[in-house]
Amino acid sequence: MECIVHFQVIYPQPQERKALRGLIFVGQGQEPATSQLTTMFKDMGFHVRLEDEAQLLFKPTDASANFEYIRVTELDTGEEVYKEDKDLKSILEHLLPKRF
Repeated sequence: MECIVHFQVIYPQPQERKALRGLIFVGQGQEPATSQLTTMFKDMGFHVRLEDEAQLLFKPTDASANFEYIRVTELDTGEEVYKEDKDLKSILEHLLPKRF
């Protein structure tokens, strides 16, 4: 079964976001494993490691990379869709203290 992965690549200067998509094949009723996501990114030229599993946030493994991080925003398997709740995220960003 196909899973379309929608993600954003965040670049530092100027703060720019590029919305991209990738494709992963998974079993019926399954979501892709983080290792599958990492491999997909590697195949696209983004060498990353998982930084935050809850937010599906990936950071570059190479310090000379030209991007800050990659964030998966949606996993579309044609059935149940994981989609980031932007309103909830905005509320949490204002209520929770920032990590340094």
